[in-house]
Amino acid sequence: MQNFRNYYDILEVAPQASLDQIKQAYRRLARKYHPDLNPGDSTAEERFKVLGEAYEVLSDPERRSQYEKFSSFWKQKGFGRGRAKQSGGAGVGTASRSEAPPRNGGFSVGDVEFGEFRDFNTFVDQLLNRRGKASSEPPRPPSAEARAAAKTDPYRTQPKAARPSKSRPSNRNGAPSRDRPSRRDAEAHLTVPLEKAFSGGQERIRLEDGRSLEVTMPPGMITGQRIRLKGQGIDGGNLYLRIEVNPHPYFKLKNSDIYCKVPLTPSEAVIGGVVEVPTLDGWVKMNIPAGVQAGQRLRLAEKGYPVGQNRRGDQIVQIEIALPTALSDRERALYQELRSLETYNPRADLPIEE
Repeated sequence: MQNFRNYYDILEVAPQASLDQIKQAYRRLARKYHPDLNPGDSTAEERFKVLGEAYEVLSDPERRSQYEKFSSFWKQKGFGRGRAKQSGGAGVGTASRSEAPPRNGGFSVGDVEFGEFRDFNTFVDQLLNRRGKASSEPPRPPSAEARAAAKTDPYRTQPKAARPSKSRPSNRNGAPSRDRPSRRDAEAHLTVPLEKAFSGGQERIRLEDGRSLEVTMPPGMITGQRIRLKGQGIDGGNLYLRIEVNPHPYFKLKNSDIYCKVPLTPSEAVIGGVVEVPTLDGWVKMNIPAGVQAGQRLRLAEKGYPVGQNRRGDQIVQIEIALPTALSDRERALYQELRSLETYNPRADLPIEE
């Protein structure tokens, strides 16, 4: 009983907590104990796994209902004091139950022999359809849904359910081998910054199962793209990285074009000339036409996002006029002189009747 896992205490929420409160608590704690933020800390890694298990149960209304129903039995007398009756000299724990379990992984406790279970965790493991796992084993890694709820690390992967590979090991007779596990493909999410998605190149990533891989990323990656890592799945299957590109605070990607806003001083806008503009390639020089207006868009050809191997989109630069908030005495004098000399009246053509 000392191993009872109180999922509400683990997530630091009340038993009546809503799904949103459970999700928020899990995100907060998962960020705190994520292995990438606590390298080499086995305690944090273990806590992260337990958090995932708690969220997996409490975020599913049906599992949560089952857990709450059967948690009332955790103080039931008899745990660990005996074993279910054996038959035919079978070893401890090998006796089979005749009644078929319900579809959702639960079972009736009306006639349960609690001595059949070493502790309450073993009881809950069978309840949640995790039969054959002793409670002393490490908790299961978080589910895909749980990992998605804690998504914060730009290079954190989130494995999805594995799928069988088309090929399976076989014996000499051509029948599937029972001794060797079949290869299975797996899929994981990888979130990358826009700059890395643009340039590609070598990157070391950490998988949820603890592995660290060196990956060659192609340039011009987009959200939803899949990258295959041959032989990095389950038992020699393939691992597919599904890419998600993080939004950039300055550059906006639309199809193959990059959009940004560039501020100009009033004199730069009036006189025009060459100014430096940021791009994903770095700073480049751009010719500003005289008299450019605020909101006007200029185009930098082939400075956008890669399209295929030999083509790129454009960068669209929207002009903004930035006014100074502090002037030196000399600047103020020149602005006063300009004001006395200028002939342009921006209010002359307002649609107002005299």
